[in-house]
Amino acid sequence: MNLQKKLNQAGLRHTHARQVVMSILEEATIPLSPQSIYQRSLEKNEDIGLVSVYRTLELLDEFSLIRRVHGREDCHGYVLASPGHHHHLVCRECEKAVEFTGGDDLSGLLNRIQQETGFEVEGHLLQLFGLCPECQKGKENHA
Repeated sequence: MNLQKKLNQAGLRHTHARQVVMSILEEATIPLSPQSIYQRSLEKNEDIGLVSVYRTLELLDEFSLIRRVHGREDCHGYVLASPGHHHHLVCRECEKAVEFTGGDDLSGLLNRIQQETGFEVEGHLLQLFGLCPECQKGKENHA
């Protein structure tokens, strides 16, 4: 379901700031921080305000239209979300993020953890780091 439909169902307006943030995320090849999104809005002559960026990201996250991706310095960026349960693989060189499906494949691990710890697991965050194919080729060319 797209942003317009979700906003309409929630009785919210499709504002200019929301459209700008979505278009910037649609164009992005790496996860973007709120500050990066704001900077890109200025570059497009769309001064929507940093507070509007944060509010829009909060709303998009609430509707599961974006996902947080954690970087090397523990700060996070945002990417558009695909429907369903996904995780991300992030390149440690170029910071490109790629989604991969997950959920059922973790059920055995989660069950074991619950049995061992007594915790009731309510959710999880899984993100992997590595080198994307392009950065691997770059390393081979420099070796």
